[in-house]
Amino acid sequence: MSGRRILVIQGHPDAGTSHLCHALAEAYAQGALEGGHTVRTLDVARIDFPLLRSQAAWEHDPVPPTLVPAQQEIAWAEHLVLFFPLWLGDMPAVLKGFLEQVARPGFAFSGDGPRDAFTRKGLTGRSARVVVTMGMPALVYRWYFRAHSVKSLERNILGFVGIAPVHETLVGQVGQLTPADAAKWFERLRQLGRDGA
Repeated sequence: MSGRRILVIQGHPDAGTSHLCHALAEAYAQGALEGGHTVRTLDVARIDFPLLRSQAAWEHDPVPPTLVPAQQEIAWAEHLVLFFPLWLGDMPAVLKGFLEQVARPGFAFSGDGPRDAFTRKGLTGRSARVVVTMGMPALVYRWYFRAHSVKSLERNILGFVGIAPVHETLVGQVGQLTPADAAKWFERLRQLGRDGA
């Protein structure tokens, strides 16, 4: 089986310091290269772009020039892997703003508005994995909070534009990870990368 084209999207908003999200993404990318896949990376926090402030801007304004390469990378990829920390129960604002900008009519779906996305999804044929770090235990987030923000991302953004299947990896209690725990997570992500999953 030939390797997959994989785009690793780093959604941590702090590009100035290395965090667990960065180390996990690096482990995944290393594993993917070992597995014979082609890997490209995109660090959202290093891209300067404005936030969308109206439906009219989303539907009619051009995509900011700084995000055109990001759309090209997404179009190139067969598999997307998004990494981000859970902030206030959701993805960081910079990642949400990025997704709002790139998932525009004419790219994420054909047609003039969101109604067309139900029948003319523009990003079919791609799969995804969402890797989320958090301070709480992952089981608490999954069962008590119903993983609401991750499910919303999977259903209302990725699935809405045709990306499926979407799998998730939840890394909980990050403030209490021992070096041995972290090493196990890095190996788990390396193996997912090797598998192109």
